[in-house]
This record gives sequence, C-alpha cells and structure tokens, in this order.
Amino acid sequence: MGTTQLGTVPEPKYWHLKTVIGEALDSDFSVGEILPNERDLAARFGVARATLRQALEQLELEGRLHRRRGVGTTVAPPRMGVDVSPSPHDWPGAGATEAWQATECGSAVPPASVARLLDLDGDEETHVVRRVRADHGQPVATELLYVPASAVPELPAIDAPSGPALARGVLRELARLDLEGQDRAVELGSAGAVDAKELDRLPGAPVLVVTTRYFSEGRTAAVSVATYRADTCRLTFGAYGDLEISHGAEERRAS
Repeated sequence: MGTTQLGTVPEPKYWHLKTVIGEALDSDFSVGEILPNERDLAARFGVARATLRQALEQLELEGRLHRRRGVGTTVAPPRMGVDVSPSPHDWPGAGATEAWQATECGSAVPPASVARLLDLDGDEETHVVRRVRADHGQPVATELLYVPASAVPELPAIDAPSGPALARGVLRELARLDLEGQDRAVELGSAGAVDAKELDRLPGAPVLVVTTRYFSEGRTAAVSVATYRADTCRLTFGAYGDLEISHGAEERRAS
C-alpha cells in the first residue's frame, strides 16, 4: 500500500484524517485486526503523531476502533442494533422479548429531573430498580427505574426486603396497573462511575441515554433512565418507535 498524503483542506486536519482512516478500515482491514503502530500509521498518512492520535480517538468514540492497553488498536465490529421500542401494552419486566435482568433495588431520592417527571416533592424517595441488558453475554446497557411508593401500594405486603427479590416485587406490582401509554426521549450523555463499571467503559465515555415515562391513571407511574454504550449500540425503533429528539433547549417530535 502506498503512502496517502493529505492536502490542504478547510476542516481540521485530524477530522479529514479520520475520514481517510475510516475508508481504509473498510477496504484494507477486517474486524478484529490489529492496526499498525502509531509511528507506521503516521508515516503512511503523512501526518504528525499528535494529529493521528486525535483521529484515532475520534474513531474510537464513534465505535470504529477498540483501543486496549497491552493489545493495541483493533477494528471494531459494526454497532449492534438494539430495539428500544417495547410494546405500548407492556410494563418494564413484562413481555415475551424482555431483555433486561433486575440486579438490585433500594429506596432513594431521585434526581431533580426525574422528580419533576414524577411530580414529586424534592425530598420524596422512590423505589429504584437497577437492571442490566446484555447481548451475547456482553453488557450493552444499564437502567434505573424509579417507581413512587404510591404507584405500588401493595408492595409492603411482599416478603422481599431487598435486592433482586424486591426488584421483581416492584415490577410485579407495576404490571398490575393499567398501562395507558409511554413516551421516550433520547440524548447523548457521559457514563458515570457506576454505569461505566457495569458497561466495562471508562467514566466519561459517551453513552446514549433513553428516558421513558410510563403512564397509568392519568399520571406518571414510573420513569426509566437507561444508559446504552454509544460505541457498540445502534438504537432502533419499531412500530411503536415515536421518540423525542432533544437538542439543547429545543425539542421536536419525530417518528
């Protein structure tokens, strides 16, 4: 393969280099293949190593590359399609194709943004169910499901003091309610320490955050905040896939 030189371009040099390397990944490399070292790559594309690192970092953020200490930089497989459009008739934890596994449950004051969605006072606690979603044995998403005690009034009678058993109890009580509808909003975010650990990512890694509200008896009965790996996941929406796309203070409805 010959040396690819970069001419004068109106965009940042590393950004143009990212495009060039991306094309090379499609034509010259296979999934899982280890890329040459930085010195050889910089020589191939005729750029400084600092510029090359910026391009490689961007490709990693986009899920095109995996960079692992002691292994090197490898070509990542295509993003997996993850369906985030459950049936409008199913509560979390229900449905024949349920892909989530409940791991923990406790009580806590929800974040202010969630409390507003639930119309709660600032210091009112909710049940918080933590769930994990995996694909082929690899974690692809984590979820925090916030459920006010008023939505599941029969829960205290359930003999499930804590942990996964309590989580299943909360989900079971939710399923007794009439689900009137749900809506979802999707935005780009950064992984917190707990989510990053469960997703095998570094804190601050880019993630896709899907917030879902579940409605029953004319109010919001539960709020789900699900965090998906942005480097490996491509969110898909089926027949019930209306979503809200947020950009700063502006919001618009899309299908």
